[in-house]
Amino acid sequence: MSFPSQRIFRFAPSPNGLLHLGHAYSALYTDHWAKALGGTFLLRIEDIDIVRCRPEFVEAVFEDLQWLGLEWPEPVRVQSAHFDDYRAAADRLKSKGLLYPCFCTRAEIRAAADGRTDPDGAPVYPGTCRHLSGSERRAKLEAGVPVQWRLDMGQVLEEKKEFMIREAMPDPSCEVVERRAEPERWGDVVVVRKDTPTSYHLSVVVDDAIQGVTDVTRGMDLFAATDIHVVLQWLMDLPSPVYTHHRLIVGEDAEKLSKSKGAESLAGLRALGITPEDIRAQLAL
Repeated sequence: MSFPSQRIFRFAPSPNGLLHLGHAYSALYTDHWAKALGGTFLLRIEDIDIVRCRPEFVEAVFEDLQWLGLEWPEPVRVQSAHFDDYRAAADRLKSKGLLYPCFCTRAEIRAAADGRTDPDGAPVYPGTCRHLSGSERRAKLEAGVPVQWRLDMGQVLEEKKEFMIREAMPDPSCEVVERRAEPERWGDVVVVRKDTPTSYHLSVVVDDAIQGVTDVTRGMDLFAATDIHVVLQWLMDLPSPVYTHHRLIVGEDAEKLSKSKGAESLAGLRALGITPEDIRAQLAL
C-alpha cells in the first residue's frame, strides 16, 4: 500500500492541565517519525472542553514543546475556533437519520447498562432514547431538556458489516496492514455532547480530514477508539489515516501518567534543572 508523497503527522494535546512525560514522549515520537519519513509535524490544540481547558494551559503547551526543541507550521488549528465545522458535520449525520437525541442522565445510563462497559470502562448505553417517538423527542427538545446526540450504531452496522483500520505497527515506517474494527463494542456513542457542539470522536476525524493528516501516532490508550473513528470517516466520506499506537509512559505504580493523578509536569521538571536532553535520554528518543 503506497503513501502520499507528503506525509502529515500531528500532535494534538488537550490544554486541560500541564503537559507531562507522557505528552513529551508522544510529541517527540511523532516529530521523530515525521522527520525520518520526510513528512510534516503539525500541532493542534484540542480544547473542545471549554470548562476544563484554559488559556494558560494553551500557553504552557507552546512553551513546553518549544523547550523540547520542536517546531511546527503556523497557524496552529485550535478546535474552539472551529465549532461551525463540527456543527456542519453533525448536521450531515442528522440529515441522514444516523443521530438521535438522548436525554438520559449519567445515573440513569449507569443503572440501565446492567454492568456492561465499553473499552474505556464507561457504561454501554442501552438505547433508551432511541425508542422515543417523534412527538416525545420534540416535546423534550422544546422543553429545553439537556440533550446529547448519539450515533445509531445498529443502523450503521446494518449498512456496512465490516470496517477496517489501516495500521502501521510498531512504528510508521512499517508495512501498512488492515485490521478489523469492532465498533459494536461501543454501542451508541455520543457524537455531540450536552455542553459543546461536538465530541472528541467527531472533532478529531473532521480535523484530520481538513488538515490532510495521513498518519496518526498516539498512545495505546486510544487504540480502541479507532473503531469509532473509521466508522465516522466512512459515514462522512472522509479519508482514513494510517494509525500507529505507541507505548504509554507509566509511573512507579505501573499506571499511565495522567494530569488527574498529579503526574510531574514538564514545567516542574524544567524548574528542577532537567534539560530537554535529559528528557530525550529518559524516554529513549
